[in-house]
Amino acid sequence: MTATVSGDASRREPNAPITGALVGWRTRPGPAPDPLPDAGTCLIETVPDASGAGWVAAAQAGNALAFAELYRDLQPRLLRYAIGLVGQDAEDVTAEAWLQIVRDLGSFSGDFDAFRGWAARIVRNRALDHARARARRPVQATDLSALLNPPLAADAANSAAESMSTAAAIALIATLPRDQAEAVLLRAVVGLDATAAGRVLGKRPGAVRVAAHRGLRTLARRLAEREAEQR
Repeated sequence: MTATVSGDASRREPNAPITGALVGWRTRPGPAPDPLPDAGTCLIETVPDASGAGWVAAAQAGNALAFAELYRDLQPRLLRYAIGLVGQDAEDVTAEAWLQIVRDLGSFSGDFDAFRGWAARIVRNRALDHARARARRPVQATDLSALLNPPLAADAANSAAESMSTAAAIALIATLPRDQAEAVLLRAVVGLDATAAGRVLGKRPGAVRVAAHRGLRTLARRLAEREAEQR
């Protein structure tokens, strides 16, 4: 989506600012376009909306601001997911994932929620490749302090997970069996529904729900045990 600013550039002050991201020029019928600003109408890039509904399509059409919104919304979630998979190498993994996302964005088909699942699957594949290349187990990270707390359902297990700091929660999640840890990360951290998480993991939605539920119950029990020991 673009907004236009029209007018004779010769009437503007020499240093008058033009706000927005300059992406091109649309010239009036006539001779070959002049590359200078006074040749025609300036096109200003704008973000399609504030909800994310139009970000994917706009980013695919070349809107850099829409892609920036996608990145700002999703990167913190993907980073936490990668921490649960590869620990301190999470930033490298997400950087590799975003390179692939940029490369393959034109071939993606789907809405904003589908894009989140697609991006999470890319992160998972890059994390598995990274782990195999290093031939080592994922490392539990404990130095991340500025991450968003994901919304969870209001049951005892989820309330217990919410009460932990993000870094401590991810470290504790990493102690779960692999299937439970990934299910919890995708549902509670990345924010995917069971169907989208199942596509990432290659499992049925019901299996993802069961794994996430078991993992959260285990986390709640372990947290309760820690609190009892500290009394």
